[in-house]
Amino acid sequence: MVLVPGGSFRMGSDDHYAEEAPAHLVTVSDIFIDRHQVTNAEFAAFVAATGYITVAERPLDPADYPGAPIENLAPGSLVFTGTSGPVDLRDLMQWWAWTPGASWRTPRGPGSTIDEVLDHPVVQVAHEDAAAFAAWAGKDLPTEAEWEHAARGGLDGSTFTWGNEPEGADLKRANYWHGQFPWRAESGYGSTMPVGSFPANGFGLFDTAGNVWEWTNDWYAQGHAAEPVDACCAPIDPRGAEEEASFDPMQPQFRIPRRVVKGGSFLCADTYCLRYRPAARRPQPVDTGMSHIGFRCVRRP
Repeated sequence: MVLVPGGSFRMGSDDHYAEEAPAHLVTVSDIFIDRHQVTNAEFAAFVAATGYITVAERPLDPADYPGAPIENLAPGSLVFTGTSGPVDLRDLMQWWAWTPGASWRTPRGPGSTIDEVLDHPVVQVAHEDAAAFAAWAGKDLPTEAEWEHAARGGLDGSTFTWGNEPEGADLKRANYWHGQFPWRAESGYGSTMPVGSFPANGFGLFDTAGNVWEWTNDWYAQGHAAEPVDACCAPIDPRGAEEEASFDPMQPQFRIPRRVVKGGSFLCADTYCLRYRPAARRPQPVDTGMSHIGFRCVRRP
């Protein structure tokens, strides 16, 4: 872990996606945070020590998923599958498939393993799984403000974790989608990579841009609260919305709360999802793991 000194910074962005606005001043306290995302090897050690069974490995209760096809009610998770050619990017289910048998052990479904990717970030973990690992390790999951402050690496207000200019051809900065999404990635891209494959940010943290999205402990709301009129009243160690506000208004039949995930992933493409930025944020149902969501932990002094 590394100590990230507390301080004030401008959280969010007014220049990108609506859910990131308004940019606003907040203050956070000192934290220790993992230098890199939790790996498959680390998560395997946790499971070996505790016998923990992840959400994706447990039977589903049909009452929690009214109207869901019966074939989708087997234990499993969402797996990314690239398409055979260009597709309408408005329909994400063309490259996501509910896959029975997919879990952290078999991240691409039955027959896949983690044997060759032990130094890659663990994926297919629900929020409960990440929180259980953190508790076992004597740590916690970060708040959204803690995560964003740490991810910025001291570059307050910058677009990316390394500054304001996009990645140049002379220096690769992050594992996001290079190529034509979602069907043709450049060689070496299109999947997770070993943690620490790219330069660290100003605080010495790896992969705060791309590789996998990371769970936080904050409930999701569509946008941030308005900035205080007086800068002296900026919130200290703010938390997100109330749980009730996190439910998806577009799917009221599913009463599954959502947490904030941060950082973008290997599936973020400039033409589709420019979210490998510290201000970027997305909602994720707490019960659902995916091919591109992992986590890192914090410890508060």
